[in-house]
Amino acid sequence: MTESKAPLIAVIEDEEHLAQGLLFNLQAEGYATHHEADGDAALAYLLNTQDNIAAIVLDCMLPGTDGFAIVHALREAKRYTPVLMLTARTRPEDILEGLEAGADDYLPKPFELSILLMRLKSLLRRAAWQNTAAPPEAPPDEYIFDHRTIRFDALELVAPNRTTHLTLMEADLLRYLTDREGQIVPRKDILEQVWRVHEDTDTRAIDNFIVRLRRYIEDDPGNPQHLLTVRGIGYRFIANP
Repeated sequence: MTESKAPLIAVIEDEEHLAQGLLFNLQAEGYATHHEADGDAALAYLLNTQDNIAAIVLDCMLPGTDGFAIVHALREAKRYTPVLMLTARTRPEDILEGLEAGADDYLPKPFELSILLMRLKSLLRRAAWQNTAAPPEAPPDEYIFDHRTIRFDALELVAPNRTTHLTLMEADLLRYLTDREGQIVPRKDILEQVWRVHEDTDTRAIDNFIVRLRRYIEDDPGNPQHLLTVRGIGYRFIANP
């Protein structure tokens, strides 16, 4: 078990030169680090360690278990440590595969170190906000509709008889849609404004992600009443159908 008061960052990366560069610079920034280069060993460590991991920097392509399967397994085990996924792939479909598996953010290779550090600090800051009780006078950061509550501060969606943990990206998408309640939101806007994916043509890669959100908020996901598809354009969120 790693004994350190510094935030611990797990770096899961098989490219030795990149991994060593990340470890060196993270340590220079004051973080403690743990490195795994093999996907199977990484998954075993992440599922079984007693270390208090603050965040995970995870390459999507690894020997053994790949990064997509690792983050999916962590979420299935109800491990919600923030995950920043590194990918050499830049197609929206590949990026969304990582987000759909449960990653909180992504960074395509090659990347600037300053950008990685900024993204990592943002994940840690949001995780700290989630774990810190708001002052009594502060209004809750939440959206209430149809006996459901999206708790953006706690990254939870509370529905009758169940509470679902949200990733940061899921919460960001729900905030974007609820802020535009009743409006048609094009797929392209979601890709570019929420997930910073720039694509010249419309894509349906986001549809599977929307299907998952429907499982969270709809009584009957096959017959949605709140998160509606606008054929050929995008989606519309309706609070009270």
